[in-house]
Amino acid sequence: MPAPASVIELVERFARNLDAYKRPDYKETRVRVEFVDPFFEALGWDVRNVQGYAEQYKDVVHEDAVKVGGVVRAPDYCFRVGGARKFFLEVKKPAVSIKEDVGPAYQLRRYAWSAKLPLSILTDFEEFAVYDCRRRPQSGDKVGVGRVMYLTFDQYPERFDEIHAVFARESVLRGSFDRYAEETTGKRGTSEVDAEFLKEIEGWRDVLARVVALRNPALSVHELNFAVQRTIDRIIFLRICEDRGVEEYGRLLALTGGPHIYPRLHDLYRQAEEKYNSGIFDFEADGLTMSLTIDDKVLKPILANLYYPHSPYEFSVLPADILGQVYEQFLGKVIRLTPAHRAVVEEKPEVKKAGGVYYTPTYIVDYIVRQTVGRLVEGKTPRQIAGTRGRAPLRILDPACGSGSFLLGAYQYLLDYHRQWYEEHDPAKHAQGKRPVLYQGPQGDWRLTTAEKKRILLDHIYGVDLDRQAVEVTKLSLLLEVLEGESDESIGQQLSFFQERALPNLDDNIKCGNSLIGPDYFAGQLMPDEEELRRVNPFDWEAEFPEAMGAGGFDAVIGNPPYIRIQTMKAWAPAEVEFYKRDYRAASKGNYDIYVVFVERGLQLLNERGRLGFILPHKFFNAQYGAPLRELIAEGRHLVEIIHFGDQQVFDGATTYTCLLFLDKADRDRFRFVEAHDLEGWRAGGEAIEGEVKAGKVTEKEWNFVVGPGAALFERLSEMPVRLGDVARIFQGLVTGADKVFILEQVESLDSELTKVRDSNGTELVLERGILKPFIKGMTVSTFSRPEWQHRIIFPYNLRDNQATLISSREMAKLYPRTWEYLKGNAKILRDRERGKWDHAQWYAFGRSQNLTEMEDFKLIVQVISLFGRYAYDNTGLYFTGGGNGPYYGVRWHKTDDPHSLHYLQAILGSPVLDFYLYQVSSPFRGGYWSYGKRFIEQLPIRTINFSDPADAARHERMVALVEQMLALHQKLAAATVPADRTLYQRQIEATDRRIDALVYELYGLTEEEIVIVENA
Repeated sequence: MPAPASVIELVERFARNLDAYKRPDYKETRVRVEFVDPFFEALGWDVRNVQGYAEQYKDVVHEDAVKVGGVVRAPDYCFRVGGARKFFLEVKKPAVSIKEDVGPAYQLRRYAWSAKLPLSILTDFEEFAVYDCRRRPQSGDKVGVGRVMYLTFDQYPERFDEIHAVFARESVLRGSFDRYAEETTGKRGTSEVDAEFLKEIEGWRDVLARVVALRNPALSVHELNFAVQRTIDRIIFLRICEDRGVEEYGRLLALTGGPHIYPRLHDLYRQAEEKYNSGIFDFEADGLTMSLTIDDKVLKPILANLYYPHSPYEFSVLPADILGQVYEQFLGKVIRLTPAHRAVVEEKPEVKKAGGVYYTPTYIVDYIVRQTVGRLVEGKTPRQIAGTRGRAPLRILDPACGSGSFLLGAYQYLLDYHRQWYEEHDPAKHAQGKRPVLYQGPQGDWRLTTAEKKRILLDHIYGVDLDRQAVEVTKLSLLLEVLEGESDESIGQQLSFFQERALPNLDDNIKCGNSLIGPDYFAGQLMPDEEELRRVNPFDWEAEFPEAMGAGGFDAVIGNPPYIRIQTMKAWAPAEVEFYKRDYRAASKGNYDIYVVFVERGLQLLNERGRLGFILPHKFFNAQYGAPLRELIAEGRHLVEIIHFGDQQVFDGATTYTCLLFLDKADRDRFRFVEAHDLEGWRAGGEAIEGEVKAGKVTEKEWNFVVGPGAALFERLSEMPVRLGDVARIFQGLVTGADKVFILEQVESLDSELTKVRDSNGTELVLERGILKPFIKGMTVSTFSRPEWQHRIIFPYNLRDNQATLISSREMAKLYPRTWEYLKGNAKILRDRERGKWDHAQWYAFGRSQNLTEMEDFKLIVQVISLFGRYAYDNTGLYFTGGGNGPYYGVRWHKTDDPHSLHYLQAILGSPVLDFYLYQVSSPFRGGYWSYGKRFIEQLPIRTINFSDPADAARHERMVALVEQMLALHQKLAAATVPADRTLYQRQIEATDRRIDALVYELYGLTEEEIVIVENA
C-alpha cells in the first residue's frame, strides 16, 4: 500500500530539519512524541490510548523508565494484541547511530530475548532496524547480529508497504507478523530464553548438589533437595527484584568481591525477610539452610553470571509464564544420593515414562480462567467477590498446581478485574482512606496497592501439589506477581503507610499433599513406612482447608491434571493404583489414566455453585476405561462446555490429543460443544464449528458429539439399524511375538521349491517356499489397487477344515529342513518371548493363535491409520500382522453364503459417506489421520440390500460391476508405460469413482446438501 499523507509529511519535516534533530540536545522524548508516535499511529496502533481501554487491554504500553544501577530496565514501548505482547520498540535520539552503535542493538535484543519475543524494532526515526531476537545475546556480538531489516527515513514512503505488511496492527491481527517471524528465523544459533535459563539453573543445581552433599555429609536426600531448591529460589527472587527496581541493583554481585559469600548472602536473606515476610526467607520454618557450608568457588560464578556482561537476561521483562515453563521442566528432575553420599541428578520415574514435562500454553490457561473465574466474577463488585454477610469469598483451586501457571493466570485475572472495577467506579475515592486499594503510577495510571494485591491473593487463590518443590515454586511465582510493577520507592511508601511487610505468607494457601489420597489410606497401619508415607503424602482436605470445605468447597477447580496410565504407575505405585480402583468410580474399569480420577475429585471439591475447567486428553470420550467417568458426568448432567481439539497439538514436543472440559457441580440442561480442529484459527478468533447439545444425549456410551451442518445427517445415519459389526467379521492380523524372526524380505523365487529371502540382519537365506506365505508390511493399501507384497512370513502351521495345527518339530525337520535350521538358530529369541514363557517344546509357535485360519480366504484389508478409508480387496491369500492400531485389519461377511458381494461392501466402506461418519466416532491422529480400528469401523452404518426388491437388487449388481471395472482400470493403469495411456485410464478411474459415489449417495438417500457435507468432511 502507498504511504499515507501523514507519513510523507513526517518524512518531509524530518528532512527539512535534519541537522537540528541530529544535535545531541534533541532529546529522545521529543523523537517519540513528534515522530515515532504518529508513525505507528499511521500503522493503526492506538499509541496514546484514545479508545480509553483498561490497562490490560491497551494496544501500546509505554513502559516505566525504571532506572536500576543507572541503567533503564524496560523498553520504551510494548505493542500488544489482546493484552499479549507482540514486539518491543526501543527509541533513541537521532544523534545515536542505529546502524553502527552496538549498545542499543544489544539492549533491545536482551529485552526481547528475555521476554521471548521473536522480533523487535530499534529506531530513532532517521533509521529503522528490525531484529530477530531469538538468538542468545552475547556481549561481543556485532551490531548486525540478528538484524533482518534496515531502512532509513527517506525510504519510508517507497517501502511503507513492507513495514505495513508486518507491523501494522491489522497485519499482526491477521497473523502476518507471526508468519514473517517464522520465515525470517535464523535457525542457526537460535536458543530461546526458556531453554537457556533452564540450562543455567540446571547447571546451578548440579554443582550445588555435589558441593552441598560433599560439604554437609549428614544431610538426607530430602534435606539436600530442599536446601538446593531453596537456595536457587532465593537467588532468583532477589535477582528479579533487582532488575524490577524493588531491590538495590548489584547487591548479589557485590558479594563476589570478597570471601565468605554464603554467610554474607544470609545477611541479605534476613533483610529480605524483614522487608517481604515471604515464606522463602522464613528461618523459623527453615532450620537447615543457615547451617550449611557452600564454597565461594561455587557461589561466585553463579552470582557473577547473572549480571552484564556475562548475563543475557533482562529480568525486568522476563514473563511470569516463561519462568513457570522453566521451573516446570526443572522440577522434572530430582537429586538422588548414592551410597557414598554423592549427589546425582536424574529424571523422576513418572517424568521419564511420560517422555518429559509439558507446560500448558498461556492461551489455554487464559481461556480456562476466563470460562471459570471470569464467569464466576462477572458483574460482581470486589466486595461481593470477597464475601459479605455470611457469604464465603470466591475460592479458586488447582489440585495439581505444578509450577503454578493456572493459579498465576487466575490471580492475574482477578487483579485486572479489581483494578478495572475500581477505575470505573470513582478511582480517586478508592485511593483514599485508611485502606486505599489504588494509587497512581509515575505516568498517572491507576494501580492496585500492594496491600490489595496481597488481600486478593490470600482470599482467593489455593493450590495443592504432591511435589514439595513445585509448591515452593508456585509460591515464588505468585509472590513475584505481587511485586510486578512495584519499585523500592512504592513498596517503601506503602509499608510506611500500612505498617506491614510487602508480601503475604502463602503457607495456608499453597500446600503439599496428595489431592487424591486422604489419611485413611494408611488406616490399620500403626507405624507406616516413613519413606512410603513421604512418597504418598496423604492430604486431609477438611483439616488443611477448613474454611473452604466448611463452606461446601471451592468455587473454581482449574488446571492440567497429570496424564499417567496405570500400566506406568504400577512400576512405582502399585498400591495406589488399587486404591484408586477401589475408592474412585472413575477408576473402576480397564486400564484407566490418572486424569479421570482428578476429574472425579475435582467435582467432589466444588461447592454447589462451582465450576471445573481442565485441559486433558479426550481419549476417555471413546475408551473403555472412560465409561465410568462418562456415566458420572452424565448422571449429574455436569457438562457446560467442551472444546475438542481433534488431532491438533496443544503441547510443544508432545503428541497428546486434548480437549478443554468444563463442568458445573449443578445440573445443566444443555452444553456447548466446539470442534476447534484448526488450533491457530481458534486462537486467533474462535474459528470453530460449535453448537449446543442436550444433556439427555449424554450417557456412559461413547461420546460422539456432532454439531454444525453435519449434525442432522450424522443423527440420521446413527439411526440406521445395521452396523458393520452386525454383518461382518472384523479380525486383526497375526501376532508372532517375534516379527524380526518370522518376517523376511523377499529377494527372488529360485524355483517351485525354494525362494531367496533376507532376514532382519540383512543376511540372505534360501528357504522352502511351501512354508513361506506372501506377506504385506509397511505399505499403504488402496481401495481399488491390488496390494503388492514384498515380504514373506514363516507360517509353521498346517491348515485343514478351518483348523490350524502347529507342524511338529519332526515334520519341520523333514519337510522344511532349511527353515527349521534357521528357526533353531533363533531359538533363544523365540524361547525368551514374554520373559521366558515360550521356553517349551512349541517354542517356534506364534505368540497368539487367533486368526491363523483367516488369511487364506477372500477379504478386505483395512489400513488402520489413514487419512481416509482404504479397503483393499484380496483374493490371493495375503498374510499380515496387526493389533489395536494396525497396521491392518481384515473384513469379510459373517455368513459364507451372504448374497452381498464383498465388492459391494468395499464400495460403501470406501465412500465419503462412511468416512464422514467415521470422522465423528473415531480417534484422530496428528497430521489429519484417523483410526480405522475395529472398535470404530464396527459402528459404521451398513445399507444392506433387499434382494426381494428387483430395483434394490439391481443397485447391488450395478455396484459390483462398477467395482470390478474400477479394479480392472487400476491394473491397467499400473501396467501402462505410455503417458497418454496413463492419462486415459486415470480419467476413466475418476469417472467410475464418481459413479460409485453417486450410487452410494442414492443407497443412503442423501440430499444435495448432504452430499456437499460429506464431500467436504
